[in-house]
Amino acid sequence: MSLVLYGHPFSSYTQKVLIALYENDTPFTFRSIGPDAPEHVAQWLARWPLRKFPLLVDGERDVAETSIIIEYLQLTHPGPVRLVPADPLAALDVRFLDRFFDLHVMTPVQQAVEGALSGDPARRAERGEYAAQKLELAYAWLEGRLAGRTWAAGETFTMADCAAAPSLFYADWTHRIGEAYPVLRAYRARLLARPSFARAVEEARPNRPLFPLGAPDRD
Repeated sequence: MSLVLYGHPFSSYTQKVLIALYENDTPFTFRSIGPDAPEHVAQWLARWPLRKFPLLVDGERDVAETSIIIEYLQLTHPGPVRLVPADPLAALDVRFLDRFFDLHVMTPVQQAVEGALSGDPARRAERGEYAAQKLELAYAWLEGRLAGRTWAAGETFTMADCAAAPSLFYADWTHRIGEAYPVLRAYRARLLARPSFARAVEEARPNRPLFPLGAPDRD
């Protein structure tokens, strides 16, 4: 039975897993969650009532949470691109950076998005300012951390980059990565040029009007 991934192409966390699948040309069936596919929604909720996506289904096994999904794929459906290093200390660095992008970049973006979706101008402004402050801290730290590196953890593309790509993509839309961060800006550009992420971006392009902060006319 082939792998099945439930998610939405415009979702940053769905894209994180799509990048991992595309990196290794792993065969899978994508089931988009939305009002135009109620049967997919019903299947997804029957397996994962916590209402979070993506969800990977492998036969009778349901795998939730993006980092776990990527590690599961490496264990059970390995390909030529190893996204978590075999060396334990190198793997720890990758896992830390994976968490950094999810928690310290994508989470502030989600706060700003939720503020915009609330319809309350005061909450939108409050959440937007919160996101800007948190993202500035993250950008400054990443500027130093990424110096001299091609990818997040070094010269090899890893799970950390799977997390970084959609996080920085939407973060720059939410609070622009300024010219004070040339290393980070160049890294984001490399991620956008990576075929696996470029494919995910193109597949999600029709959904850009859904971005409540307004999708900029770039990328």
